[in-house]
Amino acid sequence: MSVFIFTIIVLAGSYLAGLLGSLTGLGGGVVIIPLLTILLKVDIHYAIGASLVSVIATSSGSAAAYVKEGITNIRIGMFLEIATTIGAFFGAVLALYLHASFIAVLFGLILIFSAFMSLKKKDAQVHAPKSLWAEKLKLNGSYPDNGQTVEYGVRKVGGGFLMMLFAGVISGLLGIGSGSLKVVAMDTIMRVPFKVSTTTSNFMIGVTAAASAVVYLQRGYISPGLSMPVVVGVLLGALTGSKILVHTHSSQWLRWVFAVVVTFLAVQMIYNGLHQKA
Repeated sequence: MSVFIFTIIVLAGSYLAGLLGSLTGLGGGVVIIPLLTILLKVDIHYAIGASLVSVIATSSGSAAAYVKEGITNIRIGMFLEIATTIGAFFGAVLALYLHASFIAVLFGLILIFSAFMSLKKKDAQVHAPKSLWAEKLKLNGSYPDNGQTVEYGVRKVGGGFLMMLFAGVISGLLGIGSGSLKVVAMDTIMRVPFKVSTTTSNFMIGVTAAASAVVYLQRGYISPGLSMPVVVGVLLGALTGSKILVHTHSSQWLRWVFAVVVTFLAVQMIYNGLHQKA
């Protein structure tokens, strides 16, 4: 395969990754890593390094548009990022003692459960009773939807914070953004509307990925020749996804996209985990 064809394939795949990552709040790594490792036979370390860069690009590209449109809840994002950062630190420590294949299988099962919960969840969250902690921390908010302003109340702030700790641990263990768990924490536990949870997840995952990318950069696992088409493709896809999501009247189809992507990621991780054990 020539360098030109390789670059075109990476660019096209990265565009799709950025589009899905922007719409679902997962980040582009769920598509980038399988694309590079399975289809293009890239070493897993370089694939993760490029994936981390793509997550930063997705977060930067789509988060700016979402913040401008008033959909992202910045206060929720900054508050929950405390939990994910703490969790990522302990996850990195645990990674020294736990086998990666065991964690991969466990995480895959958790993602399948997350996909099921996201489909089971209903969209009628606007009139949910507000939490005392949400009031004190000023986490309740509103977002524009089809020319109207929709107000929502946040519930179970403590439960969402604990789930974010777990998401941070998974991030530290596996080197991924764990955007799926962040979306589930906000959407299912805290009862944040799906549009707000996906956009706020996009706002958050770039911080975690940036910290991890520094480590991979120091170890030489971020290749400019590989990362450049990944960043360009993911950034364009993220910007396209942000425009689609802003003008979407219903979020039900986003839940199906979320479930399909998460299930694909879960099967991939379970397979890789069992393959490593064999």
